[in-house]
Amino acid sequence: MNEEKTIQLDRMRYTKNKFSSGFALLAILFDVFFFISVYGSDVGSWYYTILVGASILYNLIFMLAAFLSSEGVKNYKLGYSYLMIVLGVIQIVRIFIYPMRAHAATVMVQDVPVAVMGDGQFIRLIVYLVLSAACLFIGAVVGIQRSRALSAHLATLDVKPA
Repeated sequence: MNEEKTIQLDRMRYTKNKFSSGFALLAILFDVFFFISVYGSDVGSWYYTILVGASILYNLIFMLAAFLSSEGVKNYKLGYSYLMIVLGVIQIVRIFIYPMRAHAATVMVQDVPVAVMGDGQFIRLIVYLVLSAACLFIGAVVGIQRSRALSAHLATLDVKPA
């Protein structure tokens, strides 16, 4: 291994993984955009269901878990990178639960059928969830690579990881 690579790996012992952490925070931002777009809507009584309550609860849990992951990957903790992958998969699955159902639903408002979610809002929500998941996946992959590289480097130094 060349000296420059060794120095770069050794430097990781004293610096944070801001790249992966930043992508986790960006995923939260896209989820907040999703949250605002969905819960700002009020079309009839369709939004007053247990599904909406569960979605709100999940959004809160997601934001907490993603923030926790951002702090974990910042310190090269491998497990938090895997949590980010799980959160990213769930963000993709969410596309088929809430936005799809709302896009397909209609409600009667003053005896006129009204779409619960228009095409523009539906596409915007899909984009937010996909971007959120992509940020989590990118941050997780880089976090895994850097965590493993640091662990391998520490093993050569005979130093236990923090």
